[in-house]
Amino acid sequence: MAGKVIIISAPSGSGKSTIINALMKEGKLNMQFSVSATNRAPRGAEQNGVDYHFLSTEEFQQAIADDAFLEYEEVYPGRYYGTLKSEITRIAAAGSNIVLDIDVNGGIRVKKLLGEQALALFIEPPSIEELQRRLSSRATDSAESIRQRVERAAYEIEQGNAYDIRIINDDLAEAVKAADEAISKFLAD
Repeated sequence: MAGKVIIISAPSGSGKSTIINALMKEGKLNMQFSVSATNRAPRGAEQNGVDYHFLSTEEFQQAIADDAFLEYEEVYPGRYYGTLKSEITRIAAAGSNIVLDIDVNGGIRVKKLLGEQALALFIEPPSIEELQRRLSSRATDSAESIRQRVERAAYEIEQGNAYDIRIINDDLAEAVKAADEAISKFLAD
């Protein structure tokens, strides 16, 4: 791989996408975002190929059978997310470092697979209560979906110990700064 891999994982609603967007907007790190694949429907103004590669369940299962994923996970029953190998190849060929916004189990698998070629950052909310408040305030998910996400968050936070660095997102500017410093150091090594 031409570039290094930066894995960023977090429970849904912890602010990982906001942190990634802030880092990408700064533009000082040579990074490109790897667009994940999912079989869920787009939310709000999400666009295919920009926010996610939206696949049908059948297309996702065919991609699994074709060994098209670096990693994939059934995060919720019937709901798949994964990192397409073609995305990694595309970004590395452009000479950039690769940012993966992936689920906790996928992040652990990629870190084990790539070792020192990858930096694994885990973003966590200040508390489960704050996470629930954030998810509710987005107004994009049903009460049942929020309940599932909060339940899974407790498991995901426990898995954060498998990551190189944990960042608590209780102050967005500080969390972005901590992520920037960790990534800058990793890319300089």
